[in-house]
Amino acid sequence: MSGSSSKDPSDKEYVRLVSSDGFEYSILRSAAAVSGTLRGMLSQSSNFVEAKQNRVVLPNISGVLLEKVCEYLYYNLKHQNNPGNIPEFDVPPEMALELLVASDFLDGKDCSIRSE
Repeated sequence: MSGSSSKDPSDKEYVRLVSSDGFEYSILRSAAAVSGTLRGMLSQSSNFVEAKQNRVVLPNISGVLLEKVCEYLYYNLKHQNNPGNIPEFDVPPEMALELLVASDFLDGKDCSIRSE
């Protein structure tokens, strides 16, 4: 999930998400597309610089929070076509509010969070 991918970051299959504190996460474009906001920013038909650079800077999301967002994007991608019993996505209580705010910004409509 983090920038340690062996894939070339300029590869169109992957996009880079950059946190407010400079952490970069290279994730599959299909995982990023779970977010309506990211999908729109990265759309090849848009004129956004993010689509041209394959890189999205998220100035209001810290590295720790962005890592959890990336985990959620992959979690959602994994379970999107699963009609069965989908496990809840667990979030540490101290991160729940910030993650809900980030989810709202990123248009993560199907966010099911359980704090433990």
